Amino acid sequence: MLKEMIEKGFGKDKDLNCAEKILYGANEAYDLGLDSNSLKLAAGFGGGMAIESTCGALTAAVMVLSKLFVEDTAHKNSKIKTLTKELFDDYEKAMGNIDCKPLKKDYRTSLSGCDKVIIKAAEILDKIVSRELEMN
Repeated sequence: MLKEMIEKGFGKDKDLNCAEKILYGANEAYDLGLDSNSLKLAAGFGGGMAIESTCGALTAAVMVLSKLFVEDTAHKNSKIKTLTKELFDDYEKAMGNIDCKPLKKDYRTSLSGCDKVIIKAAEILDKIVSRELEMN
């Protein structure tokens, strides 16, 4: 699914940031039906919202979970809070942090950029999405 797409280089030809790779890739992998204007919403979340805060791969993953599992608004669907917590907890357990600055320090390379960071976010997102879609 999404993880395999990113491992195969999805988004490299378009020079997508971490958030864009997750949202654009998920749009294809999970058939989200987002148009090009909607996809642009992820642009400002790359690089930890450009201030090295919460990783853009994770914030985009939250966008994906919202698109898939929120029917109306977040307050009318408590599931999004639970799914987001699972995403962040699992990611932090695997990678040691959820913030861009330390993740870049530990995982970013000049050759592959933040691929390890993005691939791990995609892997956890795939797990959650697969399970939740099976349950519905």
